[in-house]
Amino acid sequence: MRIAIPVSGGKLCAHFGHCEEFALLDVDADKKQITKTETVAAPEHEPGLLPRWLHGLGATTVIAGGMGGRAQDIFAQNGIKVITGAPSDEPKAIVMAYLDDSLQIGNNACDHGSDHVCSH
Repeated sequence: MRIAIPVSGGKLCAHFGHCEEFALLDVDADKKQITKTETVAAPEHEPGLLPRWLHGLGATTVIAGGMGGRAQDIFAQNGIKVITGAPSDEPKAIVMAYLDDSLQIGNNACDHGSDHVCSH
């Protein structure tokens, strides 16, 4: 399993489509261990690009603070599981909490009223 987390300043970035980089963490879900971690610079923001780009990097799961519905649909089409509402924390801490089934999930940061358009 390869988990992708949008990162800015070393912590999860709530604005998925506008992060500085992505942490990619390879995990052994059975042993609940992180086996490899790498960080890659995020590409230039372009609607619909990130799901395909992360799929190409082997991501199987994305953990984010918030994400718009269109992006979630494209991830689903690429066979990538999306978890939203994650806290702003270091990627390794988020992944370990996810593996331990203790990740505290809040509201999708993009679940706004109709007066707000999420640009992720």
